[in-house]
Amino acid sequence: MKIEALRFSDDGDVPNHPQWPMIVYQGAVEASEGDAATAFEELFARNGWGDGWRNGIYAFPHYHSNAHEVLGIAAGEAVVRFGGLQGRELRVAKGDAVLLPAGTGHQRLSSSPDLLVIGAYPPGSGRDLMRSGETEKALIRNRIGKVAKPLTDPIAGADGAMVSLWSSRT
Repeated sequence: MKIEALRFSDDGDVPNHPQWPMIVYQGAVEASEGDAATAFEELFARNGWGDGWRNGIYAFPHYHSNAHEVLGIAAGEAVVRFGGLQGRELRVAKGDAVLLPAGTGHQRLSSSPDLLVIGAYPPGSGRDLMRSGETEKALIRNRIGKVAKPLTDPIAGADGAMVSLWSSRT
């Protein structure tokens, strides 16, 4: 598995996280896995992440101001812009996962017809849906900064990349 951490600045519209990077786990689940959706659900649950769903990624810019989110690509592939309009476009494919700290913008730009994404959240997370152009920027940024660091990485548990990359010193 290849791990990459990407930081995005507040672009004035999409806040992104002020402290923690987005983490990309390329090959989190074997792409040859027959039922990658179940494999992701079981992996996330084993590491304490739940309240999951099966669907895709919205085609409009959005973020969650009160929850961190992990996305596991269970089928197909997509090009997703992360970090808002000034962010970065990434191709994600079956087996990849992306951990989004609260406030991180994401938008599906294109995808294969068979795209299936498994989403999950740390325990106790309620999640909102914030879109580009939201007002109340100061309240939103304040809320993002108060979302607690999860106890475990959704992919590798207590020893995962999130544990060190999301330290309070970063």
